[in-house]
Amino acid sequence: MEIKESIKKTISENDVCLFMKGTPDSPQCGFSMAVSNVLKHMNVSFKGVNVLEDENLRKGIKEFSDWPTIPQLYVKGEFIGGCDIVKEMFEKGELKKLFEKKKII
Repeated sequence: MEIKESIKKTISENDVCLFMKGTPDSPQCGFSMAVSNVLKHMNVSFKGVNVLEDENLRKGIKEFSDWPTIPQLYVKGEFIGGCDIVKEMFEKGELKKLFEKKKII
């Protein structure tokens, strides 16, 4: 139960939160790198959370979101999706609109 509370706290304290493998400066998988690069390209400040540092966190975030893969992007507490969804939203301009609506950019 405590990992769920920790995840909630992290999401609530950061407007843009990316649960990823590795860190924004040193991603440990291509999918995490892709989402991190999209956010950097958009000049969005975000909190990168390395799920590889804690197996409980790695399992916990999948249960928390009911989403089987990592990375996972949260914006102002809302689960946006993983790599494919984020890339598609970026390409269609939907991600920019979301960030503007949520007053991130």
